[in-house]
Amino acid sequence: MRRPLRRPAMRAALDSTAIPTFSGLRPMAGSAGALQFMRAPGRMPPNRRVYAIGDIHGHRDKLTALHALVAADMAARPVRSAVLVHLGDYIDQGPDSAGVVALLLAGSPVAGVTIVNLLGDHERMLVDALDGDRAAATDWLWAGGKEALGSWGLDATLPREAWEASLPTGHVAWLRNLALSHREGDYVFAHAGIRPGAPLAEQTRDDLTMVRQTFLSSEQDHGAVVVHGHSTVSSVTIAPNRIGLDTGAGIGGRLTCAVLEDDLIGLLAV
Repeated sequence: MRRPLRRPAMRAALDSTAIPTFSGLRPMAGSAGALQFMRAPGRMPPNRRVYAIGDIHGHRDKLTALHALVAADMAARPVRSAVLVHLGDYIDQGPDSAGVVALLLAGSPVAGVTIVNLLGDHERMLVDALDGDRAAATDWLWAGGKEALGSWGLDATLPREAWEASLPTGHVAWLRNLALSHREGDYVFAHAGIRPGAPLAEQTRDDLTMVRQTFLSSEQDHGAVVVHGHSTVSSVTIAPNRIGLDTGAGIGGRLTCAVLEDDLIGLLAV
């Protein structure tokens, strides 16, 4: 049974709101002051907050602007502890993959907020290519790697064997050490989702970075609400078993951040 909300003013509005089960339009705030909360499919521990950001795809400008909204929300509504989770796909498609990596490599952009960076399938393709996987290198170039190489000042025709020596050492190390998943309260965070029917502890690198339709179409209880990106939607998907946050920043859409606290969710977007 849910514990009573500690925000009495929201009670009347939320009592009649069931957990959303469709991906229609959501109130996505463009400023911290406009943030609106809805009933969430999971619960966070008291005095703990998560800011979860979807696929970035080389848009450092959008990411910087969204971090500013997170900082403004933290200043307006302080909380005892908070974590900022980036759901992966930092590179490709957009103009400044190198700038996004450099920004996140520098640490948390919001004072007092810890940071967790997850592995996306685009980073995985690049890392696998650096490890000698020729098919991954071909896939990565096709998926936006040429633009990413350009953001590092490298020619797209540079031989694959020369990529690692030409990329900044710190950037390569950061890419190699990205986490596969993260757990907070009733939520598990993974780039693509999880393989339905498999325990969370048995999810593989393929599952967490590449799964799509079997996960998206599943209505089963996964043991936690899965917060993910990877599969682009025009508006945030909130279902009883998952929250999808890839709103297409890399292809002209908005970059979105879910704010999870108590049994509520709010959305910030730029």
